[in-house]
Amino acid sequence: MSNSSTPKFIPTTEELSTVERDLRFHPSTVQNPKRLAPEQVAGFNRNGYLKGIRIFSEEESAGIRRYFDELLARTLAAGGDSYSISTAHLRYGRVYDLLTHPRIVACVKDLLGENVIAWGSHFFCKLPGDGKRVSWHQDAGYWPLTPSKAVTAWLAIDDADVENACMRFIPGSHHYGHLTYHLSEGDEANVLNQTVADVERLGEPVNIELKAGEISMHSDLLLHGSEANESSRRRCGLTLRYCPADVRGKLGWNAKGVIVSGKDESGHWANPPRPETD
Repeated sequence: MSNSSTPKFIPTTEELSTVERDLRFHPSTVQNPKRLAPEQVAGFNRNGYLKGIRIFSEEESAGIRRYFDELLARTLAAGGDSYSISTAHLRYGRVYDLLTHPRIVACVKDLLGENVIAWGSHFFCKLPGDGKRVSWHQDAGYWPLTPSKAVTAWLAIDDADVENACMRFIPGSHHYGHLTYHLSEGDEANVLNQTVADVERLGEPVNIELKAGEISMHSDLLLHGSEANESSRRRCGLTLRYCPADVRGKLGWNAKGVIVSGKDESGHWANPPRPETD
């Protein structure tokens, strides 16, 4: 399900080496949040994440799950896999609607401020017993964005718990900046190709269990990963990626940024329209 006009999900290490990036944590400066509590904003700055924020009702969540079931079936039939539905908002109107949904954007604004760009959408779907883990990594290590201010809202399509390999975070690890990793491209059991080793030295991992329709939110510098799903239950989440409008998207990544709040005074982000087809 690739599209040659769509920027790649993961640039190569060589491509990233050509991009000068500010990879420091920039704390939220929002003083009067409207959807989140001030304590939640402070907690995000301190720990690098929030969890268990209810966005959609059970009925709404069931509708989203039915939509994903159909999309996944089409993707598999076309030769893709359960991880290959990325930058989906440029192709699927329903995903664009989730990325730009006012309830999610309201939470993001309380961390990033008024001028917000939504630029990423990727389903991470662990099928029952698929045996693939997501090794410890920082999102910022993969992205040609600067400065490092991006936030991911991870929307649970299915219930996510320890049994079916929910995400795990290292609280406070975003304060260490960009950490050294080794490439793990030859490891077929790893969904990604970067691994930060010995993360326990930086803190105790916490499990991010979510009910369908809830989101967690995390900094692009927070160490996170997940184990292989060895259960009989699927675990799917939709990662929705945001940044302030003053962030620069290199290597063509500005082409996928949608203005979801405020303005982009510089005109850097392309602000593509909602896809007409799904």
